[in-house]
Formats: sequence, structure tokens, C-alpha cells
Amino acid sequence: MKAKKFMAALCAAAAVLAACTACGSSGSEKSSTASSSSAEVTDAPSAADSSSSPETAATAAAVSEAEDVQFEEAVEAAEGDAFLYINDGQFYIGYTGTAESSQSAPRMTYDAGVAKIEGNGKYTVSVRNDTNALRFDATGDANGDLVVSGVSFAAVIVKGGTTLYPNMSIEINEIRLDGKPVETVAKNYTSSDDGKEMRANIYNQWVSKFPEDAHTAQGPVTGEFGEYSAQIINPSSFGTWKKVEVDFTVSGIDGQSEQNTDDTQDSQETTDSQDEQSDE
Repeated sequence: MKAKKFMAALCAAAAVLAACTACGSSGSEKSSTASSSSAEVTDAPSAADSSSSPETAATAAAVSEAEDVQFEEAVEAAEGDAFLYINDGQFYIGYTGTAESSQSAPRMTYDAGVAKIEGNGKYTVSVRNDTNALRFDATGDANGDLVVSGVSFAAVIVKGGTTLYPNMSIEINEIRLDGKPVETVAKNYTSSDDGKEMRANIYNQWVSKFPEDAHTAQGPVTGEFGEYSAQIINPSSFGTWKKVEVDFTVSGIDGQSEQNTDDTQDSQETTDSQDEQSDE
């Protein structure tokens, strides 16, 4: 039975490849997905162009049909969505907020947890590397042996956040590795490095000082890294892992920080009190 499934997979792949060869030309197009949301910034890795080739897609489809393998959906962050931008310790497998993934550049886009930012509040983003689709991209086998470890970059990013919510602040509450909390060594700040995205660095080894727009819900942060930093975890805490989850709180969506909101409320109460005394 397994031999039949294997032959069916080979035949299906061969048929699709033959059709692609017969209908294609030297200028045949590759299947396209949206380009990486990672902007060209000086302190963050850029995602490589890693769209899947027709050959890869055809083989995956053949395997899925012949062996009843379920491939998870690729997830792409839309404008206003928060996602976990991350690269493993080898800078080989990661997630950039796009749906792109291939055998040459496997991504944790499959079943990635993104969060639509709809106002101030608590949200969670996540990535996982134990999906059938990622194992297939990385090893050529949906049941292949894929081991992911370490971290070389990580940040919570809101796509288009600076444009949509220029006064947004992101406070990271907890980072979990396979369900277990990761110790933090500093607090995060919020900044925009390209005038479009909004980010909260978790581990950014390329940043050693605060950008000009670095801030928290309480206001700007300046000086030297210490209480606040672009490296709020020790990368050695990331051993071999399958899933990373990050809980965070968003504030300032209404254009005011929490502190300013309190000040405004106090001011309004004072004005109301004065009006009441005037009426008397």
C-alpha cells in the first residue's frame, strides 16, 4: 500500500511537472506571494526572496494527495496585524510576517499566530516549527526530522503600526518557549525604524542604543541600555524549541499614553469641579 502511495506521488508530481514544461517558456512566472513586510532598516535582518517554485508546490500537492498528508495554511500578516518576527540560532528558519516559504528558505509561516490590533488591550502572537508543511519545506519529507534551536533575532512587529497608530506603545508581558516562561533581563521599549512599522525588540543584537523615537507608555526613553534594552532575553535561554508565544499589551491607540490619559482625566475633573462651584 505504501509502495502504491509512493508511486502515486511520483506519478502525480511527474504529470504536473510535464504540464508546466509543456506550457511554460523561458519567461514562465513563479507562483507569487506578497513581498516581505520587513523594511530595509539598519537594525533588523531583511527577509530573502523565498517564494516557492512551481516544482516545489507541485511535489507538495502530490504528496498531500497521495499520502493523505495535511499541510497547514500559510499565514501572512495584514496591515494593522501584529506578528512575531523571528530567526532561529542558525539564521536558517524564521518568520517575517509573509506567506512565503520554500525548500531553499523554509519559514514558520504555517499556522503562525498573528493578532489584529483593534485598540488598546492584550494580545498574543506565536510561531511554531512542528508543522507538516514546514518539515516538508525544510527536509523534503512531511515526516522528516527537523530540529530548531536558538534565536538570532526576535521582535513583536505591528505591520503599518506607525502609520496607523503613531502613539502606540507595546509592552511585552511574557514570552513562552513550549509553554514555559522565558526569563527576561530587561524591559522592552517601542520604536519605529522605517516610519511604517511599529516594533518591540525582544532580541536585536544589531542595536546598542535607543533610537530617537524610543518610548514606553510613560514617555520617551533615553540614555544607556539598562532597565530598558533591545535585548530583553538571554539568547542562551533558547535551546531546542517547537513553539514561541509572546503576550503583550498595547496602549496609546487613542493618541494618548496612559499617563497623559490620567492627566487629562484629572484636568477634566478639576474643570467640572470649578464649573459646579461657579453654578453655586
